[in-house]
Amino acid sequence: MTGDRSARAIDHIVYGTTDLDAACARLERRLGVRAAGGGEHPGQGTHNRLLALGPTTYLEVVAPDPGQPEPAASRPYGVDGITHDAVVGWALTCPDLPAGVARARSRGLDPGDIVEGRRRTVTGTLLRWSLTGNALAAGLIPFLIDWGSTPHPAAAAPAGLVLDSLHLEHPDPAVIGPPLHALGADVEVRPGPRPAIVVRLSGPGGSIELR
Repeated sequence: MTGDRSARAIDHIVYGTTDLDAACARLERRLGVRAAGGGEHPGQGTHNRLLALGPTTYLEVVAPDPGQPEPAASRPYGVDGITHDAVVGWALTCPDLPAGVARARSRGLDPGDIVEGRRRTVTGTLLRWSLTGNALAAGLIPFLIDWGSTPHPAAAAPAGLVLDSLHLEHPDPAVIGPPLHALGADVEVRPGPRPAIVVRLSGPGGSIELR
């Protein structure tokens, strides 16, 4: 991020994979912290584990859940059809989602309707949140999320990691500038051969780049 005080804060970064256990083991070897917690997304066909990147920011490792039946609709968060580990999406904190959606639409971007989400943690606690519908496809354009009265998941996630930076890459950076501005996303966009969300994290095991 570039430091604009009017920008929305990063709530979490979505790291998609085909196998949750294997991906968490690979991240632990590289960073020195094991992802934990998380749970199932009932009816969506996915499950996740988390790594805190600060008090209100986390890395979500998410994969298709073999313990659930095939969902009726596409799996959310850019996970459907994934073939390798990748940063597939990111979310911005928005405590007033109706206002955030209205602002985005007034600036030419429709982030989708507000959708209610839920999952039960491994300890049995039911978490609820609201987010914008563009979370289904995820990608370079972030989605907005509000946890309401639910405690922020980062507070209970394994700590020890730091989010050093996040930037985007795109063959034509000017194309995604307006939708990012509409959502209040203050992020650097660099020229690149293909669209990518590029994250640098550091932890006890060192510093790594994920994309």
